[in-house]
Amino acid sequence: METSAEFVWSNLRPRARDSHKGSFGSVLAVAGSASYRGAASLAVEGALRTGAGIVTLASVEPVLAAVSARLPECCLCPCEAGAEGGISPDSLPRILRQKETVLLVGPGLGYTAQSAARAAETRALVGTLLPEFSGSAVLDADGLNAAADLMQAGKMPHPKGELILTPHPGEMARLTGRSAAEINADREAIALHFAKEWNAVVVLKGAHTVIAAPDGRCKVNPTGNPGLSRGGSGDVLAGMTSALLACRLPTFEAAVCAVYLHGAAADRAAAVRGEAGMLPHDLFDALGALFAEQGR
Repeated sequence: METSAEFVWSNLRPRARDSHKGSFGSVLAVAGSASYRGAASLAVEGALRTGAGIVTLASVEPVLAAVSARLPECCLCPCEAGAEGGISPDSLPRILRQKETVLLVGPGLGYTAQSAARAAETRALVGTLLPEFSGSAVLDADGLNAAADLMQAGKMPHPKGELILTPHPGEMARLTGRSAAEINADREAIALHFAKEWNAVVVLKGAHTVIAAPDGRCKVNPTGNPGLSRGGSGDVLAGMTSALLACRLPTFEAAVCAVYLHGAAADRAAAVRGEAGMLPHDLFDALGALFAEQGR
């Protein structure tokens, strides 16, 4: 079933006049590395611009410096640097002491494209953080690559709360052992099958993104355009999804609404800058306009 605007805005209610930052939850983003500073910035801005009450970034110093210069609203959790300037697993005790309600893991962490040592450290982060986290989580990008390798030795790593996975077809292929062509040939059935197997909401990205829940619910997104086909777009979506989870939307509804808004903002950005000229950070102004028009 295709997602409708009515479905989205009925789930995103106007804010109560006596709201405070605690009313809208908190997000802990474990993201970024020396090679991918922008991924962390886009993810945390996505969370902030979609309404999370508090957003904290756990990352290495060069990433924190870049993000704090752009987003003074973002709280910081300094981490020790490991292989290739990524987050060292030695930082796990500090990260786990954070008290946020939603965990976002993956954007810009680095993996085998940097080195085998970086991949091993990212696996250690994902393999420890998810099972130890008491709330719900969003797993994206290199977090998914780590999960694919971790699953070779066991089950999908899972937080104590609920889990949203946001793979593109290539990441889904690594997670499932199937080819991207096979996945794209039957996207809804594949997403539903693995949502049930992994007990997670699966956001299978691409043209007409599919959102599937373990209980069999499934929606196909009608918004978005090829202007989203560039690095950074998925980081924005991951942050937006984590924010709606923090705002206490149920997991499936949070994923469906985030995907719809992400695409709708992209359609507005394309109308101004063109599909070739728009950039992921252009989504934020368009997203704000959407919220303002709906009194949100």
